[in-house]
Amino acid sequence: MIRKTYIQFIVLICLYPTLNAQNVEVTITGIRSDEGRIDIGVFKDDASFQKEDAFRSFKFPKKDIKDGMMTVKFNLEPGIYGLTLLDDENSNGKMEYNFIGIPKEGFGFSDYYHTGITKPKLDAFKFTIEKDQVKKIIMRVKYM
Repeated sequence: MIRKTYIQFIVLICLYPTLNAQNVEVTITGIRSDEGRIDIGVFKDDASFQKEDAFRSFKFPKKDIKDGMMTVKFNLEPGIYGLTLLDDENSNGKMEYNFIGIPKEGFGFSDYYHTGITKPKLDAFKFTIEKDQVKKIIMRVKYM
């Protein structure tokens, strides 16, 4: 009996983050092709974003694209986050650049369309997820 209770306790602890997680629904617009996949990075602070060290990352096949749009869903616990997007057309897991350093693949940020030529700060695209909230985000892909 003690062993069964112990196992149930361990399973509950392992599932707790998932049970407490909130839904995030991201609508991605402006996708130019159905080649490759969409990679989304989740960042909690600007330092990790500047180092490109994501807290979590998700990879989505482009099988559900319609008219350059698709919607993806995942779970995050309540908190403050920023999302980045890579339209990884060759599915190699990294941004491709041309010979002068301009991105060859699409990119985007949570509820923010970047118009500058330098990397933005996390403050420009961060958002908050509250308890029991379904957060809807739009990410528009930019190609250079």
